[in-house]
Amino acid sequence: MNPIKTIYWLRVALGITAGAICAGASKLIETKIGLDGTSVILYSITIALLIYLLSFRLLKTKFQNQVETPSKITMTGIGIYFIAWITFYILFYTIILYVTNTIPEPLPVATPTPEI
Repeated sequence: MNPIKTIYWLRVALGITAGAICAGASKLIETKIGLDGTSVILYSITIALLIYLLSFRLLKTKFQNQVETPSKITMTGIGIYFIAWITFYILFYTIILYVTNTIPEPLPVATPTPEI
């Protein structure tokens, strides 16, 4: 298989794995530390970026001599990594909420006031 295709599909798999890791970490951060909302999302984005940077370092050492430029390793699959990450983060987080029976109640809808 072409090294670029290999890097691309590895990034897809890493995006799915990062989504699962971030979903589990988000639930742990919410329950053990007590944070919620934007803080949890920022921690998840940080974890996803760290996994991407780690994958870059590992892929660079493996494919350095097989690719024309190092920027090919950096840029190949960056979009699909983050698309896979956000998709599977939402999917796995929703599954975790369902399994733990902690799905929040929807906000009440305000009733319109009658006009005079």
